[in-house]
Amino acid sequence: MPNLVLVLCVLLMSFPLCGCGSGSTDARTDVATATPTDPTATASTGRPSVSLALNWYAEAEHGGYVAARELGFFQDAGLDVTIRPGGPGAPNLVIQELASERLEFAVSNADLVVLGRANGVPLVAVAAPLQQSPRCIVVRKDSGIERLDQLQDLELAISDSRPFALWMKKKLPLTNVTMVPYSGQVGEFLVKPKFAQQGYVFSEPFVIREAGGDATVLMLSDIGFNPYGSLLVTTEDVIRSKPELVRSMVQASVRGWQVYLQDPEPTNRRIHADNREMSLAALAYGAQTMKDLYQPEQGQPLCGMNRDRWQTLIEQIAEVGEIQITDVTAEQCFDMSFLPTEP
Repeated sequence: MPNLVLVLCVLLMSFPLCGCGSGSTDARTDVATATPTDPTATASTGRPSVSLALNWYAEAEHGGYVAARELGFFQDAGLDVTIRPGGPGAPNLVIQELASERLEFAVSNADLVVLGRANGVPLVAVAAPLQQSPRCIVVRKDSGIERLDQLQDLELAISDSRPFALWMKKKLPLTNVTMVPYSGQVGEFLVKPKFAQQGYVFSEPFVIREAGGDATVLMLSDIGFNPYGSLLVTTEDVIRSKPELVRSMVQASVRGWQVYLQDPEPTNRRIHADNREMSLAALAYGAQTMKDLYQPEQGQPLCGMNRDRWQTLIEQIAEVGEIQITDVTAEQCFDMSFLPTEP
């Protein structure tokens, strides 16, 4: 294990706070001060107690995990799983929790896995529900902008030090584009004529439409930045010491995603109860939109991953100067051995 004090200090400096979707409660109460998982602890039922930390408030992007809990798939696998909600700052805080061994599992995105590994945290993605990145930029329909390379003469609300934003700066002209902090809300988008913001394709566009706005969605994958999303992430130490726990967690999660995308309504009611800012209509829209993002590449299992995709992502993050190309290898970032062998 790396020196954890050093790793945590590096993480605090390296990972900017960021968010997506709705909500306003600070995640530090939910994530950073949570009780560490006791490896020997069991629930009253005798099943191992496991915490899964989300990288944001519960939304459609977490639907499969919530389904696995609500529909009893974790229980069927012999686990008692608590899902801990996140919020602003949670994408980085869950990485710190994994680094300090306060967590065994978290939800994250592939770019943060690469950055974490480059900073000495032995993160491993073990399932990838979102095969295509949901990351997008939303612009006002009346702007006439239809492609990312047409972004100009506007304010862009964005987490400007995240790899996707650095990739945009490197690959796009961004003429007279002023990057401003991203709030996680859509209020400014609705009232400012020359304004755009980051988002997830299954969240912000719907929220804007519900509020009476009209948005054009520009996918970051169109310019080649396409990391896996909503990953189930653990660490090398957990894989080495508790392989059957990892297998049970992965297979129940994959089952949850299969069922959620076929019939999301029961799980969406639970998500709505936990996060009232996400309406049932927004969650239904999100689940429908995610179906295309969830489809695996030809020859890959559900929630599978491809070495070439990881290698491309590592090269992109190195190209924008966030890591050295020798800091991490693609093979270190993922492990598909725990996935179900049958679809």
